[in-house]
Amino acid sequence: MIRIWGTKFWITCLIVAFFFFLVTFQVVVELGRFEKQKKKGLQDLQQQKQSHSLQIEIQGNVLHRKFENGLGEYPIMLWWSPLTGEIGRLRQCGDNSCFFTINRTYLQHSMTKAVLFYGTDFNIDSLPLPRKWYHEWALFHEESPKNNYKLFHPPAITLFNHTATFSRHSHLPLTSQYLEGLQILTSLEYFVAVEKKNILRKKLAPVVYVQSDCDPPSDRDTYIQELMKYIAVDSYGECLHNRDLPTEVNNPSFMDSAQFYHILAQYKFILAFENAVCEDYITEKLWRPLKLGSVPIYYGAPNVEDWLPSNKSAILASGFSHPKELAQYIKMLDKNDSLYVEFLQWKQNGRISNTHLITAIKERKWGVQDVTQDNYIDAFECMVCTRVWNNIRLTKKGLKEKQWKAEMTHLTCPAPKSFSFLPGRASKSSMRDMWKPSFEQSKKEAQALRLLINRNKNFTTQEFWNLVFKH
Repeated sequence: MIRIWGTKFWITCLIVAFFFFLVTFQVVVELGRFEKQKKKGLQDLQQQKQSHSLQIEIQGNVLHRKFENGLGEYPIMLWWSPLTGEIGRLRQCGDNSCFFTINRTYLQHSMTKAVLFYGTDFNIDSLPLPRKWYHEWALFHEESPKNNYKLFHPPAITLFNHTATFSRHSHLPLTSQYLEGLQILTSLEYFVAVEKKNILRKKLAPVVYVQSDCDPPSDRDTYIQELMKYIAVDSYGECLHNRDLPTEVNNPSFMDSAQFYHILAQYKFILAFENAVCEDYITEKLWRPLKLGSVPIYYGAPNVEDWLPSNKSAILASGFSHPKELAQYIKMLDKNDSLYVEFLQWKQNGRISNTHLITAIKERKWGVQDVTQDNYIDAFECMVCTRVWNNIRLTKKGLKEKQWKAEMTHLTCPAPKSFSFLPGRASKSSMRDMWKPSFEQSKKEAQALRLLINRNKNFTTQEFWNLVFKH
């Protein structure tokens, strides 16, 4: 009996062991397959990366061979900030041709004549130093000063030879960059008559605000928050939000859609407050209500009147000592149709009386959303290309080259400041704790940048910041 039990025990053990062996073998096989698949996947991914890198390298080599075998007579314009993203392109600018590229290996090429920078991406971590005597630096910067404050101080902006900025004083002014043309200002496509607006007032506030970039250097939200105490404001954006847009347009990508425009056009007044206060810094915030047939309540560029279609087309918030005073004025216009319509007569009559605006739009060398014209980046490229070629021709004639240099007026903004109606302090911590200190520090950054570039050799970020905080 014991012998039989022992035999059964060993048979059971053998069966369990065999079963365990089969399971283990299957696991090993599956793991092997998984590892092979994983290895194959990694190999495929690596091959794809190598193939992509090889493709870019081949494209670069082809362009390089083409350039060396026939294009070498053309000046090279090197985009140090890869704004265009092009590996290489021979571009015709009138009677001139230049080779534009983001390939930094061309920095050492003898035909590289200009290095182009995009202001927002201008980074002290990587600069084309040492700067050769024949390398001209060109700056394209159309955006807000908050994106790169140090460029807005004389030591930094004067590092450049050529400029395209929102300032009318730059070599290629971009002040009207958000305005497609004069015709769109006088268009009545979205215009809503005052009689209909009065009916809509039963469900809409007299004023609308749409902004999702909250607490910028202009401190606009502080002003509008105070304004809301004295007059109703429908705020659709993230800042001071109190009303929702329809679901189908509740997305930043629909901010320029016809449906969104029709919603805004129903309002009598649109708050148009810039994110920074600089001369000539004028964005779509002003042009949008003018295009739609609403009255903009504007705060931003101190010289905005130079750009308005008529002398009575916008309400300037800076003309009122307190938001309460502005609210009272808006209420008065809201109740008096004849006074309100005075701000829209220029549009209804299709007559723009501002000769400065008319001349600026007609004479600019680029277009906005116009396939028949170059865009402003193309115009910037061609401006630099043409100037380089002009100097090449002067040199061939034995004449002195023309020296181009940016002036401090080409990009400048005052320090951010609090509104005068505030009781001796900024109510927003962002203004007090961030923007004012940031602006003051940017002065030191501009000085440090100038000193290091004047040494004309590469420097580290640690050297830069040590110099910034030393001053």
